[in-house]
Amino acid sequence: MNTLFDKIWDRHVVQVIEDGPTQLYIDRLYCHEVTSPQAFDGLRRRNLKCFRPERIFCMPDHNTPTHDQDKPIADPVSRRQVETLKANAGYFGLAHYGMMHRDNGIIHVVGPEKGLSLPGMTIVCGDSHTSTHGAVGAVAFGIGTSEVEMVMATQCILQQKPKSMRITIDGILGKGATAKDVALYLMARLSTSGATGYFVEYSGQVVRNMSMEGRLTLCNLSIEMGARGGFVAPDDTTFEYLKDKDYAPKGAEWDKAVAYWRTLGSGGDAVFDKELHFDAADIEPRITYGTNPGMGVGISDAVPTLDSVDEKGRESFVKALDYMGFKPGEKLLGRKIDYLFLGACTNGRIEDFRAFASVVKGRSKAAGVTAWLVPGSWNVYRQICGEGIDRVLSDAGFEIRQPGCSACLAMNDDKVPPGKYCVSTSNRNFEGRQGPGARTILASPLTAAAAAVTGVITDPRDFL
Repeated sequence: MNTLFDKIWDRHVVQVIEDGPTQLYIDRLYCHEVTSPQAFDGLRRRNLKCFRPERIFCMPDHNTPTHDQDKPIADPVSRRQVETLKANAGYFGLAHYGMMHRDNGIIHVVGPEKGLSLPGMTIVCGDSHTSTHGAVGAVAFGIGTSEVEMVMATQCILQQKPKSMRITIDGILGKGATAKDVALYLMARLSTSGATGYFVEYSGQVVRNMSMEGRLTLCNLSIEMGARGGFVAPDDTTFEYLKDKDYAPKGAEWDKAVAYWRTLGSGGDAVFDKELHFDAADIEPRITYGTNPGMGVGISDAVPTLDSVDEKGRESFVKALDYMGFKPGEKLLGRKIDYLFLGACTNGRIEDFRAFASVVKGRSKAAGVTAWLVPGSWNVYRQICGEGIDRVLSDAGFEIRQPGCSACLAMNDDKVPPGKYCVSTSNRNFEGRQGPGARTILASPLTAAAAAVTGVITDPRDFL
């Protein structure tokens, strides 16, 4: 029996080129302001239109400021990027959700929450974290700018079919362990290249018990293991999340869609190119200590010692610790932090803000910590206010900013200064990722909240 990946892939094959790639039909193309300008210019040069404009959705997110969005963007480069996307969307007749639009936000947050991303779809975007949308049971992956142009012109893409991997995580997660910690654990076990060439299906009791927000976080981070993408078979959790979303089917069409979606799963005799199994009991709240997402440990553990690191990786290990200002064998609990970032397409959803608020409620932000709390969309912002989370955060000394990618990457005003430590719920901790010389420690919203109120790296279980 075919795997779930096979079922979706095969259903979208237009033709297979002999000794070459597959021509794959794409259901949904998402465009943001960074990787689309050259693609639009390419269409103009060839005097082409978008083949199926109703399947293309445009949204600025990377360059958008997270304050004063009702005013012109101060940075000229960012302003030009955002304005160019709006102009291109208008010229080619595409849906565009600009700043201050009620449906604006990070495209990888908005897509699922609007029901634009649905089970069984093929979804692409000029952004590696497109893998996020796999959480609804879709085959979703990032593409390059030339491929964005290809999809605009033909609604198809040329791709070599990836191999399939299933990662099964069984058991019950312990106190304080979240989907983010599961992902950080997997990256540490597999390394940042351990899933290269594969599409990963996540399964097992831990995944079945995850909320949709948790699954979105897990799939978001698939790319950080080197995977082409990651996804979860749709189930009742998926259907409950998608029902009544703006772009989800309605009435009889909904019933028909769910009947089909229930067929989307890997059978018991499905054969994967690689199978891996993990136990939830081994996963505790985690943090990173280095300069790639795989360089992480359980929060109660110490940074690895030099003799425990493979000889081939020692040079990069030492370089990473030098950059971060850490030493082999030291524990990071109690380390002072300077910045805190809650948000990104990894952890900018309502569940993440609920978790953060559950820790800071009745407490106060630590003096000396600069905190950026950035919802992933205006819809999340409205949920925060509707549930009273905004008051809890305000009482604790925190301010909620406006939606955008924010401090996930240094492409807008929210940059961490050189040498400063930032506990971040985002997805990458490369040198300079959050600003030149910035030092990023990846963590879950619970761990971030514990650090925010203590001013140091803290085990969130102390607050639960």
